[in-house]
Amino acid sequence: MSALVATDLHMGYTSGKLRTEVLRGLSLSVEAGHLTLIAGPSGCGKSTLLSILSGLQRPDAGSVVALGEDLWRGDRRALDRFRLQHTGFVFQGFNLFPALTALEQVMLPLGYMGVDDRTAAERSRATLEEVGLGERMQLLPAELSGGEKQRVAIARALVKQPQLFFADEPTSALDAANGQIVIDTLRRIAHEHGTAVLCVSHDPRLVTHADRVLEMEDGAILNDRRVPHAEHAPARETAS
Repeated sequence: MSALVATDLHMGYTSGKLRTEVLRGLSLSVEAGHLTLIAGPSGCGKSTLLSILSGLQRPDAGSVVALGEDLWRGDRRALDRFRLQHTGFVFQGFNLFPALTALEQVMLPLGYMGVDDRTAAERSRATLEEVGLGERMQLLPAELSGGEKQRVAIARALVKQPQLFFADEPTSALDAANGQIVIDTLRRIAHEHGTAVLCVSHDPRLVTHADRVLEMEDGAILNDRRVPHAEHAPARETAS
């Protein structure tokens, strides 16, 4: 069963008398254990689509069923609870708190989920180790490179052990070396954790690392192709 299914999505914006259609009856499904890339020119609707699929923005019409639940059928509180428990999101701008260490940043969502401090610290340390920041977890954002900041953001999303992981232009602010590390990390999250990872990006390197590429233009998916050389590792359970 698909982890995420969107059906007949429509979204548009009105400015004065001008109506701009961003999504035009778009449908897709996303599988667990795969890194799926949404690619396309600026303004084609990629980020809007990601925002709708992740529950951040309500479409004008259409449905999104995530892990068997209709995202937009319940109230806002139910949606917020679903997003907290089942989704992770990484943004282009990192969104880290200046006064918190890397470890404290990663522990934050676990506190909202009701995880006790000791367990939260253990899980957060293990997750920072997984993304290669075991020696940097006591540093503040100002003491980290751009690539390290993005890996902290990835760890903060990953520590919740989400089944759905969304990334919006995660490598656009990074140099080549750090961008490659982030790409490899996203691919490993999909393959080793069995997570559905959905990424919006202009980065051509992601095309060669994704399992599937959805090419968008003018609010529609023009091409849906599998990347034949992408190898899959068996999914493993993450420690609680």
